[in-house]
Amino acid sequence: MVKELGKKLIAQNKKARHDFSIEDVYECGIVLMGTEVKSLRAGRASLIDGFAMIENGELWLHGVHIPEYTE
Repeated sequence: MVKELGKKLIAQNKKARHDFSIEDVYECGIVLMGTEVKSLRAGRASLIDGFAMIENGELWLHGVHIPEYTE
């Protein structure tokens, strides 16, 4: 079904699903600028220490590492 919609899973944190009980899942957009777009498409993101927090009515992603893209 994912291929039918033209979507591709770029990164996931399997350890979080193993270590914690995930009760709610939310899908949202993210603003990316510069080389992180190409780096994510190459599958080079690390979500190991990542988490999201609501601050002033906005959802902020913390602790996620997206390295600079190198050709």
